[in-house]
Amino acid sequence: MTQTAALDDLVAASGQVLSARHADVGTSRETARRGRFVKLAVLVWVLAGLAWWRVLAKDPAAAFLPLPSIDPFLLTIIVFFGLLLALTVGQQVLSGRSPHVVYRPEQIDVSLDQVVGIDGVKDDVVRSLNLFLAHRVFSTEMGGTPRRGLLFEGAPGTGKTHLARAMAKEAGVPFLFVSATSFQSMWYGATAKKIRAYFKALRKAARKEGGAIGFMEEIDAIAMSRGGVSTAMAPAAAPMTALSPMTSCCGPLATPATGSAGGGTVTTPFMSEGTGGVVNELLVQMQSFDALTGWQRLGGWFVDRANLLLPPDRQLSRPSLLPSNVLLIAATNRADSLDPALLRPGRFDRRLTFELPSKSGRRALVDHFLARKAHEAELDDDERRDALAAITQGYSPVMIEHLLDEALVSAVRGGRSAMTWKDVEQARLVEEVGTGAPVEYTAHERVLIATHEAGHATAAWLTAPQRRLEILTIIKRRGALGLLAHGDREDVFTRSRTELRALVQIALAGQCAEEVFFGDVSTGPGGDLLYATNCAAEMVGAHGMDSTLISYLAVQNSSFSDTNIVGRVLGDPRGRDQVEAVLQELKTAVRALVVENRHLVEALRDALLEREELIGTEITDVLEQAAARGPRPAVIDLTQPGVAAATDAPA
Repeated sequence: MTQTAALDDLVAASGQVLSARHADVGTSRETARRGRFVKLAVLVWVLAGLAWWRVLAKDPAAAFLPLPSIDPFLLTIIVFFGLLLALTVGQQVLSGRSPHVVYRPEQIDVSLDQVVGIDGVKDDVVRSLNLFLAHRVFSTEMGGTPRRGLLFEGAPGTGKTHLARAMAKEAGVPFLFVSATSFQSMWYGATAKKIRAYFKALRKAARKEGGAIGFMEEIDAIAMSRGGVSTAMAPAAAPMTALSPMTSCCGPLATPATGSAGGGTVTTPFMSEGTGGVVNELLVQMQSFDALTGWQRLGGWFVDRANLLLPPDRQLSRPSLLPSNVLLIAATNRADSLDPALLRPGRFDRRLTFELPSKSGRRALVDHFLARKAHEAELDDDERRDALAAITQGYSPVMIEHLLDEALVSAVRGGRSAMTWKDVEQARLVEEVGTGAPVEYTAHERVLIATHEAGHATAAWLTAPQRRLEILTIIKRRGALGLLAHGDREDVFTRSRTELRALVQIALAGQCAEEVFFGDVSTGPGGDLLYATNCAAEMVGAHGMDSTLISYLAVQNSSFSDTNIVGRVLGDPRGRDQVEAVLQELKTAVRALVVENRHLVEALRDALLEREELIGTEITDVLEQAAARGPRPAVIDLTQPGVAAATDAPA
């Protein structure tokens, strides 16, 4: 293929991977193959020539190299010390071997078509892969510098290793996998030696195959910021509250995420000389992908000696440096802690962030996983799959697959060979909250817990109709005697004041239900109050949703500037009073709502006492039926003194 045609293919490739056979990688591989064939042919001809020479010498049975006669005792001594020397040298050599594992393309069973749910990152990776395959065209025809390093950062289970393996499969080149922890050694200098050996093997594979992809897992194990190196961070906006959809009756299941002010400079105060040397070695190797081979260095040595004897106009040229087509990919969950020198262009040219999949990405993942997992026909329904994508908000691809595996386990436990929707719901409940523990509540506790959880669900149905009621249970799981699971119907990235107030009301509704029905409160609402306090504190101190517009995130150099936003607000007397006022106001409102709709609470309470657990539409069905019937008529006991007289009195 001509350079012009290759350039046209590179420019025209839109979201598609170039053919490795017709790209620069394939051309380099074919050139290397022909070179090896020529060397083999020369070796065969030399051996054939020696054989013919012995035949023509009329002594074909004689040995090429006659062995000398050695005394057996002397031979034993030579062998002993030879083995001892080999053991000593071998230990040093083996301690510096590269710990990588080589995977050939045919050994990798993952292709880019099987990478779903991360389309944004996948598109960027395809572009980088095309630049890797057509590296010579991109550099010579367009004058660009191909990407030499990609840094994959993101939460665990978001597909970093999965995508790197797919890249090696599509590129058709060796994939040198190594865990950064395997470089570490107890011997001083051995870690740096292993790093040098790894990059040497990477360059060697690239020269043989036209290219090679190296993948370094958890690079932060050897690439932490060195002592005294400052990492400047861009100012970060205050993170949006990640409100948990779980409301428990006994102990918090989750609290709103809080953040501190971003920006500034982080300086690593100390790092050992050995660790700093490892980072330095990694920096040097990543900058020096191109290096002379051993034969080139040997030839250069002879050329240098010859040039000492030659005049300046007759100097011999040294062997030229042949670039190695290497692409290094590293994965980490802690990119901000890496040495800043690693992140500059020329080392890691591209930094790709793997986010948790969106709803459309989760739907694609659900389709992908269910295509090879046994399931009933109900899970083929688009509405069911959309619902599954919705309830798995915040799940990584690995978590979604694990959820479906647990649903299969639930099906096997039930004596079935395929999962159902109920199996999925049960698996999700177990994964997020834990398995149910058999607890023998007293009769009073059972009614109390059912009333408490019914209060949560009723408030959620009335104040936040945009939320999805998922699970309502009085079965003990972990630290929760009962819980209500509710979540957003769609992926949301901001919340309004009304939504946050509704969430606080939902959290306080359990305590209000206890007061209305029992005239007393229990220790159960402890987790609810924690959640409500965190949410109200963020409303007051971070989002300007009360009477003050002051952001407590701006507090610096004070006694509580290093605490989270909740600690800063509650540490200020005025902020504490504002939070208390918000909580009291919302509690009054939700208590009135519970009193007005006590028939809904009673209906849910009775259903929970009967079935112990309601899932999805079972909750809303009970509420809708109770709302349709209306409030229960008041019962008047005519036997009570004064009641009959009041009833008979004229209007």
